[in-house]
Amino acid sequence: MIIPNRNIFCTAFCFLYLFMVSFFCCGLFGLINFQNMLKKIFNHKVRIALAMVFIIALVLVRAYEDSLFYDPFLDYFKSDYYNLPIPEIDNLQLFGGLVFRYFLNTTLSLAIIYVLFKDIDAIKFASFLYFIFFVILVAAFYFILLKNGETNKMGLFYIRRFLIQPIFLLLFLPAFYYQKQKK
Repeated sequence: MIIPNRNIFCTAFCFLYLFMVSFFCCGLFGLINFQNMLKKIFNHKVRIALAMVFIIALVLVRAYEDSLFYDPFLDYFKSDYYNLPIPEIDNLQLFGGLVFRYFLNTTLSLAIIYVLFKDIDAIKFASFLYFIFFVILVAAFYFILLKNGETNKMGLFYIRRFLIQPIFLLLFLPAFYYQKQKK
């Protein structure tokens, strides 16, 4: 039996082995206090459960995107879009779909931030950033779409990703966690 690219498997196994040994040693010699970590998790089980509910809601928004939102770019970017012209769109319907989806993702993201950090100032700041980013991204999206959409399809793709996916949540969570640890 021939194993394809055996070096990759050996390297991955070595890294996994080193990770397991270091994890065991840290736990064995008290560098990580597993009991204290488990106590913290069990003390915040309601917050974790609520955060999981909101994360599942984000997944459901993604799962039912075809039926919830008008977005002809969903199928377009799943296909061989480099060789296809930009699909016919209704600008008003597309804008409404982008606003609705961004609003849903933003609301659920702010709920996750609030449940995890219980900080109203963080929510206000994140809301302000979400609004500013929305204005900038929608303006850039429509500028590219109307002026040079055929030549800048990747620009459309990535700007649209920031509008329809909760990417900012992935950026805000570590930032707010770091800020909370600094206090």
